[in-house]
Amino acid sequence: MSKSVKQLLTNELSDKFKGVNEFLVVDMTGVDGITNNSLRGKFRDKGIKLTMVRNAIMRQAMKSLGMTAAMDLFLTGSCTVAYGGASIVDVAKEIDAIPKKISVKIKGAYVEGATLDAANAKSLSKMKNRAELQGDIVMLANSPGRRLASAIGAPAGIIAGCIKTLAEKEEKQAA
Repeated sequence: MSKSVKQLLTNELSDKFKGVNEFLVVDMTGVDGITNNSLRGKFRDKGIKLTMVRNAIMRQAMKSLGMTAAMDLFLTGSCTVAYGGASIVDVAKEIDAIPKKISVKIKGAYVEGATLDAANAKSLSKMKNRAELQGDIVMLANSPGRRLASAIGAPAGIIAGCIKTLAEKEEKQAA
């Protein structure tokens, strides 16, 4: 491959990954074309993209983007970059959910300027995603308010119950 073609491919990858701050690197060796297309279609519906890259050209693209830590992920073997979705956790969950008969192996991840090895990248799929964490925070923030409201309302409920009982007694005696 000539130097000018390599430079064109590097520029194209740099443009494609310019806004991407987190991604998974997977090995899809042995996945046939039909399975590959069906996986890509399923991921496309969820906003996840798969891009197969040449290691040397991807290292140059990462270097030009200032992601030098990510260069170590593209040293050997076949590499496919999975990115997009709502967060890297969602991407990891989708990759991990692929049936075991399809040989897709997580090789590593690039998250917030740091690289993760295969084991740590696979553990991303066990984490809660952004929406789940926000839900937990809202629940924790509402908990003290809910307890305070019930503490304030409890005496009023007791007094209302007593008044109702007295009113019913008076109605029976009047009848």
